[in-house]
Amino acid sequence: MSDYRAIQTAVRVEKLRIWFAWICGTVILLIIAMVTRTVPILSVITQVLLVAGFLALTVALFRMTGALNRKALAARREVLGDDL
Repeated sequence: MSDYRAIQTAVRVEKLRIWFAWICGTVILLIIAMVTRTVPILSVITQVLLVAGFLALTVALFRMTGALNRKALAARREVLGDDL
């Protein structure tokens, strides 16, 4: 049972790290958008690239979270013997 708890703790910590990285990345993107808003053409190009960057960060966030959830479920099945 302690092995399962260690895995759950590790998964929880990794999820917090992933969410923190997503928040930091989003804040950096917003700062870049605010800095470049005074130059019209640069602002448009930057905003398009930042939307693409935000979407990429969000997709990566949910893919990594899903992978961690699958890992935790597999560990749960192994330790507890559940057949879900």
